[in-house]
Amino acid sequence: MDENTRWQKLAAEFLGTAFLVFVGVGSVPALLIVNDANGSTFSGSDLGIISLAFATIVIVTVYVFGYISGNHINPAVTFGLAATGKFPWSEVPAYVVAQVAGAIAGAFTIVGVLGDKASDVGLGVAAYGETIAWYQAAFAEFIGTFLLVFAVFGVIYRKAAPGWAGLAIGMVVFAAIIPVAPTTGASINPARTTGPMIVQQLLGGDISWEQWPVYVGAELLAGVAAALAFGFIAHTRQDTAPASERATVPAAVPAEV
Repeated sequence: MDENTRWQKLAAEFLGTAFLVFVGVGSVPALLIVNDANGSTFSGSDLGIISLAFATIVIVTVYVFGYISGNHINPAVTFGLAATGKFPWSEVPAYVVAQVAGAIAGAFTIVGVLGDKASDVGLGVAAYGETIAWYQAAFAEFIGTFLLVFAVFGVIYRKAAPGWAGLAIGMVVFAAIIPVAPTTGASINPARTTGPMIVQQLLGGDISWEQWPVYVGAELLAGVAAALAFGFIAHTRQDTAPASERATVPAAVPAEV
């Protein structure tokens, strides 16, 4: 069988999420450190650079790890796939543990590369300010995550144009971060939310743990909602027909969804 082992898949989820956190989340303290050294303030162009960092690493991981584990690197994606029967629920806990562990490793790597200053400026932990109501933060994370997961389901659908999944997913990440980040930091990923928070806590930083369920609850709910919504909008009778009655899908077209 030309299929990767369970441990290879979990390793791919671990590394993919670690890459995401190191590059994407790491771009936040990196810019803050550079700006402080230059006496400048955080600007809109910095937000664009952070969005581009996230998009770029997502594109890379899709093409590097997609054929190994599916490159979920986000529990919201994993939950969405499981809720629609595209991924076994029995594998969800292992995938989520691998993703969170990867996020922790990625956050530690940020500190290893940038030093203690990375923790001093917040380590890129996603948080919302006192002027933001919890329900506004939850709504922002829900919308951002919904866009991401809906796009994921769209590009891996059997009718989607083959070969564009990585670029499309990366670009929706770039697009979603721009309007959501001013409210919540645009985590749109429970593993990305959790890993840096744990590491920052271990390094002695102040963490608003009461915000954690707001982020994670909204993100997981959005993942399931987006998966169900895509199926409602896009699926045809062939998608729900018994396997024996389904038409043959061309080999070049992905049939995951």
